[in-house]
Amino acid sequence: MRYFLHIAYNGAAYHGWQNQPNGISVQETIERALSLILKQDIAITGAGRTDAGVHARNMYAHFDIVEEIENTDALTERLNAYLPNDIVIFSIKQVPDDMHARFSAKSRTYKYYVTTRKDPFEGMFRMRVNTTVDFEAMNVACKYLFEYEDFTSFSKLHTDVKTNNCKIMEAHWTQTSETHWEFTIKADRFLRNMVRAIVGTLLDVGTGKLTVEQFAEVIEKKDRCTAGMSVPAKGLVLERVEY
Repeated sequence: MRYFLHIAYNGAAYHGWQNQPNGISVQETIERALSLILKQDIAITGAGRTDAGVHARNMYAHFDIVEEIENTDALTERLNAYLPNDIVIFSIKQVPDDMHARFSAKSRTYKYYVTTRKDPFEGMFRMRVNTTVDFEAMNVACKYLFEYEDFTSFSKLHTDVKTNNCKIMEAHWTQTSETHWEFTIKADRFLRNMVRAIVGTLLDVGTGKLTVEQFAEVIEKKDRCTAGMSVPAKGLVLERVEY
């Protein structure tokens, strides 16, 4: 039988979602808790692979088990009691056997949070940018993301994916307060490091290092070396996964 986990986590203390040989991951932490409580080895499959330091407000994962879980609410409570405070399980629900946390997902939405003011608290989850950044220019550049499918220029090098094609469904900057901005991007899939590289390159547009037209040229060149620096992981959050 297959069960879906609805998860949220603060990724600051973890080497990403996926199990790593030399660092603790969110996946490993949840698998260890499930295996201990259910008294058998449990492997979970996530909806995506967030990088080290990246957070998730809504992540999903599935696992298979032979016996039916009689009380998923009780299991959720036991898991949350065992897991560290930076990981929470919202719910556990049985799903059809062919429902897959990764491959059944229709889209994923990420947000990147920035601030123009130094803040000792929100600075843990937002990147600070200069007050002179031109967000209007960056929004114009965002429109080019809808015109392409190959985003090799924003992908981490030497990955094992078969294609660098992605369909961007939404991409824009929004001001949420006098000092706070957020970048929203939605796609059917994302490449490793893709969102952070896109944000870094858009900030090059916002600071005048690139023109809007040159942003499009970066995409066309399909060369990671032509794009901007990847912004810090702390401002990136997986906001939503749709099935």
